[in-house]
Amino acid sequence: MAAPPRSLALDVFRGAAVALMILVNNPGSWAHLYPPLAHAPWHGCTATDLVFPFFLFAVGNALALVMPRLLQATPPAVAATVARRVLIIFGLGLLLNAAPFVRWDAAGDLVGRDWSRFRVMGVLQRIAIAWGLAAALVWALRAQVRPVLVATAALLLGYWALCVGLGAPGDPYSLEGFFGTALDRHLLGPAHLYQGEGMPFDPEGLASTLPAVAQVLLGWWVGQWVADLQRQSGSASGQLLRLFIAATALLALAHAWQWAMPLNKKLWTSSYVLHTTGLAMLLMGVLLHVLDGAGASAPRRWWMPLARACEVFGKNALFVFVLSGLVPRALALLRWADGVDANGLPRFISPLPWLYRTVFAPLASDPRLGSLAFAIANLAVYWALARGLDRRCVYIRV
Repeated sequence: MAAPPRSLALDVFRGAAVALMILVNNPGSWAHLYPPLAHAPWHGCTATDLVFPFFLFAVGNALALVMPRLLQATPPAVAATVARRVLIIFGLGLLLNAAPFVRWDAAGDLVGRDWSRFRVMGVLQRIAIAWGLAAALVWALRAQVRPVLVATAALLLGYWALCVGLGAPGDPYSLEGFFGTALDRHLLGPAHLYQGEGMPFDPEGLASTLPAVAQVLLGWWVGQWVADLQRQSGSASGQLLRLFIAATALLALAHAWQWAMPLNKKLWTSSYVLHTTGLAMLLMGVLLHVLDGAGASAPRRWWMPLARACEVFGKNALFVFVLSGLVPRALALLRWADGVDANGLPRFISPLPWLYRTVFAPLASDPRLGSLAFAIANLAVYWALARGLDRRCVYIRV
């Protein structure tokens, strides 16, 4: 089976997802965010809540490009390839959680990090597990669309059944009532979970990774669809219309399902998977129309500068994302005295907070604008790096 031809739309979609992940993860101040740039407190879905599932969807798209090669390989070779990639990406996630390995203590000394409270899971860890399980499923089912979609439905319905059957009666989608909270505490330990919810709870926990696998599988399905579009010699408007219809159907199903299983990113609910996948498919259809010429008279010239800007992120997606997480942690170790606090104790500041306070916060009376300007400037720096790597044809992949 020949590998599908590359699609500019897929590359741009993946690059845009990486760019948005960097943008929303690096505001000038977490206290000053425009509502679309903040996560939903619990149930619901904001624009920021679309970024991570869009990236998982893009990971599934990319799986469609490598699967033909995996189908031609021997089972041991496939196992080695998949395991290697899973371990590398998971390891990079652990590196991000561990960095910068030292911290300032209350006495003003640099000490080693507290490994007894080291978080195990995270964004890259979820990507690694979801991609690995999705790749294994697609390979085992010989990349046949119907069986893969049946497996996807089984994952989403099975997760729903687990939430209802094992969760707190009458409240299975609360922080304490979610069955995955107890599972993660038992398997990983409370001290090794995310602590930002006021209690040990991991939004990238083990249980909620199951529907994330389904998200990657849906991304693979659309990647196959795009490959078929690329191979067509004539007009692909009919195929593109079917893509929009399928996206609309997923959105309608998600809207109906949310009355029983609310949209929730932190639980990665099945309705959330369908909602975000439907939106991703609509965006992908637009990109296919305007960038790959899937529609008649596609206005490519108006979109190409923005498309090329996004594309460079997609070519070094993991490298740029990991770097954007490591740099702030490293710079936080550089600090200097900045007066005293209310208790008369020394206060310190590091380069990035100083830059935000000095340059960006004064830009406007609305602190949210300064916070956004800082995030955009931060993104521009990583874009310049990604662009430089692309011009030199340096692509760091795993």
